[in-house]
Amino acid sequence: MTATATDPWILRLNDTRDTAARLVAFPHAGGSASFFFGLGRALRSQVEVLGVQYPGRQERRTEKMIDNIPDMADQVFSRLNAWRDRPLVLLGHSLGAIVAFEVARRLEQETSTGVSGLIVSGRRAPSIIKDDEDLHLREDRDLLAEIRVLGGTDGGLLQDDELMQMILPAVRTDYKAIETYRMKPGPKLQCPVSVLTGDADPRVSLDEVQAWRDQTAGAVQFRVFPGGHFFITDHLDEVCKAISTDVAAFRPGGPVTAGGKRPGPGKSGPLDV
Repeated sequence: MTATATDPWILRLNDTRDTAARLVAFPHAGGSASFFFGLGRALRSQVEVLGVQYPGRQERRTEKMIDNIPDMADQVFSRLNAWRDRPLVLLGHSLGAIVAFEVARRLEQETSTGVSGLIVSGRRAPSIIKDDEDLHLREDRDLLAEIRVLGGTDGGLLQDDELMQMILPAVRTDYKAIETYRMKPGPKLQCPVSVLTGDADPRVSLDEVQAWRDQTAGAVQFRVFPGGHFFITDHLDEVCKAISTDVAAFRPGGPVTAGGKRPGPGKSGPLDV
């Protein structure tokens, strides 16, 4: 994983630079750009992968964290100006899906090139609000319980009190950002959107992900994978194939089936269209 020369927000996750597009990956609550290292390695022959590194973690651990989605999206949007010499595809998992969505809105509303496509994973549509979400206000043990429910974190790490005390501030701040987020009215996206979800995700229902179709005037693709909230790591090969297919389809003239639907791998499920 390589930091760019001038910007700690954007990390280069592979050295594939002579490609038609760039994939910009946004991690989950408490996560870091290194979460997508395997993705960057798997896609190194196909697309350049950049990871977004939020402040307050890893090499940015001493920096002040951002506790709201709009400010986070503004910061990433301003940094992506330096990377728009090639088409951008945005990919976000969980909290990252909402940050990526808001960055896509800004790219479409404030630039002439916009975004080639948006891939969202493990998150309900931004229009669906749950007012009873307040984990960011609860005690550490409640946050740890949520981490255990969602999976994606090595069980041994959860038993390391010192390590968890380092991680929990970022988790709490990110949960505040996502739990207090309210989508502002605005025009629909014009880009295509691909939605990935796990069929056993304890926090995201199939009905909730279907509402993503209301956020774009472009084509929408749904794929259901076996697994829970972190199906994206449990089934990395299949997810990478789906993402590779999406990136190719997002290009002008890319493969699109009748009715504006894009083909792609992934487990067949009730949301595949």
